[in-house]
Amino acid sequence: MPSVTLSTKIAADPDRLWQAIGGFAAIADWHPAIQKAELQGEDGRRGTIRTLHLGGGGKIVERLEEASPSERVYSYSILEGPLPLEHYRAEIRVVDNGDGTSTVTWSSRFEPAGVTENEAVKLVRDIYEAGLENLRRLYGGK
Repeated sequence: MPSVTLSTKIAADPDRLWQAIGGFAAIADWHPAIQKAELQGEDGRRGTIRTLHLGGGGKIVERLEEASPSERVYSYSILEGPLPLEHYRAEIRVVDNGDGTSTVTWSSRFEPAGVTENEAVKLVRDIYEAGLENLRRLYGGK
């Protein structure tokens, strides 16, 4: 099963950064491809559904699988959407670097659906890079 893991250092306190990005709908505030996120269920509760409305008019429906605000991490899976992926499960984590900065790591495992493994990996990497680049722009990155 292919996987992608990308990390970036952010010049922000981890608790402050988690407050900004740790909510399940907060991705719409920092990922440039997402215009709006709607939740069905309680934010932070396992099983909550989020619908991401994309800039190009499509949408992705995801389910919160696990969340631990004290550890600054949540995982989710894709239920439906336009991406050529199956069995997609991802995690977003914020780690304290101990010097007033944080490291954000976005990782996933998935199966390609109708595309090659290399194409699927590139697609996911491009999505993650766009989001992490925007976090660096918003909060200061290294």
